[in-house]
Amino acid sequence: MWQRIKTAIILVLIVGVAMFTTRLPVLFLPLLALGTLIASHEWTKLMPKMKFPARFILLSLVVTMISILIAYVWVVWWLLSFGIWVMALKWVLVYPDQEKWYGRRLFFMGIVILTASITAMYSLWSMSPWWLMYVFLLVWCADSGAYFVGRKFGRRKLAPNVSPNKSVEGLIGGLVTAGVVVVGVSIWLGFSGTAFVAFLLLSVLTVMASVLGDLFESMLKRRAGIKDSGTILPGHGGVLDRIDSLLSATPVFALGVWVLVYANVLPHLTQLN
Repeated sequence: MWQRIKTAIILVLIVGVAMFTTRLPVLFLPLLALGTLIASHEWTKLMPKMKFPARFILLSLVVTMISILIAYVWVVWWLLSFGIWVMALKWVLVYPDQEKWYGRRLFFMGIVILTASITAMYSLWSMSPWWLMYVFLLVWCADSGAYFVGRKFGRRKLAPNVSPNKSVEGLIGGLVTAGVVVVGVSIWLGFSGTAFVAFLLLSVLTVMASVLGDLFESMLKRRAGIKDSGTILPGHGGVLDRIDSLLSATPVFALGVWVLVYANVLPHLTQLN
């Protein structure tokens, strides 16, 4: 447990410095590139064995970094990933009865998922580091609430064939915990009426997406027959094990922010600094 805590503290410090030290991307962009490189390497372990896994790793890195520089393609990646997560919901629910998703398509799915999440993180950071921090906080609080409530009151399994320890009661606990965060941030920013409802719904959808991301990675690891995606983070496993929830949550939140700003429901979302 102490090793897990130490690793978490170091990660928070590294990410915090990269996000808040300067508004120039000289620290944050290299961190995203490094994260993409490691995550794509770990993704190759979840797929059927490949002759040349370096191709996937290099392609993921190149596509992601180029996409970051071309802002108008971000929404395309987010929409593509949203479609994948909609399909992933069905795959999680029927696992292991149907496994048509496991195969070559994971190559393309991995590129879309990684590119969408990394461009979403960069987009939110560009708008304001605090919006990216909000998504981190929302997901972490929901995960913690689900863990403690699930341990104490968990009875009904959420997805027993994928992650036996997750329960419906835990999910409810996570949503309630995240709701406290949403209300607190809404009060701080002065959201009310339609703006508050829209922000609440987007945040709830983001939390639900984060749960799906966690379950999806658990399903991939079960199918691949591995416990952790990697060993680079002592006490935590791999990078994918730490950001599995964010892979789905960040593009959903970024896409929602884009829609709400474009629809003039929350135009001042871009003004937080």
